[in-house]
Amino acid sequence: MTPLASRKKLLVAESELNRAQLAQEWRAMSDDAHALAYRAGTIRALASMALTLVSSLVSLRQNGAAPAAEKASWLQTVLKGAQLAGSLWSEFRTPKK
Repeated sequence: MTPLASRKKLLVAESELNRAQLAQEWRAMSDDAHALAYRAGTIRALASMALTLVSSLVSLRQNGAAPAAEKASWLQTVLKGAQLAGSLWSEFRTPKK
């Protein structure tokens, strides 16, 4: 075998190793991107639940701060509390992707 042929074989083997390493690094990067997207979805869901809770609490507080003549009946308060519980329940039982 000539030195040129052996060098060619070594370069082809090195190229195959580089291709395999690139494919492995690409898979690792892809896995990291999927993990990051999952974390972002989890953070989005938690932020949505927190926003729902805060807006509901603010709404209930504004209704509680009304003058005595304009206060809602106990039935309306119970209905608003049930609505809040329903919205929180739907947020918590949403399937994770």
